[in-house]
Amino acid sequence: MDDIAVRAGVSRTLVSFVLGGKAGAGEKTRERVLRIAEELGYKPDATAQLLARGRSRTIGVLVDVEQPFQAQLVKRIYPIAKAAGYEVLLSASAPGRDEVAAVESLIGHRCEGLILLGPSSEQSYFEELEERAVVVVVAKPLSPSNFDSVRSADGSGVRQSVDHLIELGHRYVWHIDGGSGPGAAIRSAAYCSAMNLHNLGDRIRVIDGAHDEASGIAAGQLMLDEGRLPTAVLAGNDRCALGLMDAFDRAGVDVPGDVSVVGYDDSDIARLARIDLTTVRQDVDELAENAVAFAVTRLENASAPASEMIVEPHLIVRGSTGPVPSGPRVRALARRGLHPAF
Repeated sequence: MDDIAVRAGVSRTLVSFVLGGKAGAGEKTRERVLRIAEELGYKPDATAQLLARGRSRTIGVLVDVEQPFQAQLVKRIYPIAKAAGYEVLLSASAPGRDEVAAVESLIGHRCEGLILLGPSSEQSYFEELEERAVVVVVAKPLSPSNFDSVRSADGSGVRQSVDHLIELGHRYVWHIDGGSGPGAAIRSAAYCSAMNLHNLGDRIRVIDGAHDEASGIAAGQLMLDEGRLPTAVLAGNDRCALGLMDAFDRAGVDVPGDVSVVGYDDSDIARLARIDLTTVRQDVDELAENAVAFAVTRLENASAPASEMIVEPHLIVRGSTGPVPSGPRVRALARRGLHPAF
């Protein structure tokens, strides 16, 4: 605006009035200012204007670049926030950049609301953050607090998975744990509970893992090295399931002919015909809508109480699950030194 004022031979204040659509300049002066602004490629700084009014109207989103499911959430958060009159700023945690650094970057860019997708920090950290911005935690089970929380009913999703496998005749269902990943502890506990409800407590097996392909590959290799296979595996998430399926495929173990596999998240890749993964679909739309709504509600009304929303997931049955392997398949595996657990 200083450059426009010099070129037009008027004061900066008058330029501000013209560009802001306010009265105070004659028609010829207004036209001259607008022409020069266009020549100089002037564009108003929306962020500066908002800050001048005491608001940034920006919601920062913490995302893990290695988790496809979080990318699905981000795609929905953008249009929902825009419709509510808010900008979205992303900051990623990644190898070499921890979660705290990513969040502090959002705070540094004056985000007045934070949506944290699957964060790994302790609850005490979110309590501290809430003193600096409105906080919404997504996909992480937490105790009731003064910040908002939105998550799927992970226990329900796992129970649906185990029930599905039991209906197919499976009795040796193993689970690859998600380690410190969001919802992992609840999913493992739900698996054990569901197996016990079906009187299969003596057949419970939880293999240490994480929410990535490498843990699925490692778990698959462990089973192959032991020479003992379950008839079905419930993976911690889709990425883990894909790693497991890759390990089995390389070893000539058919999915689902020899071993059925279930994932969790219903990420985009799970729907590809070559993958065709049976998995638990988290309701991306409802999770994103509630996360933005919670943030906006408390940004517009500081006295609004924090809320918690638990969204019901649904099992999506595809081609990676089937009946327990029959006699011929069992004998074929045995000839290769691989024996079903039953």
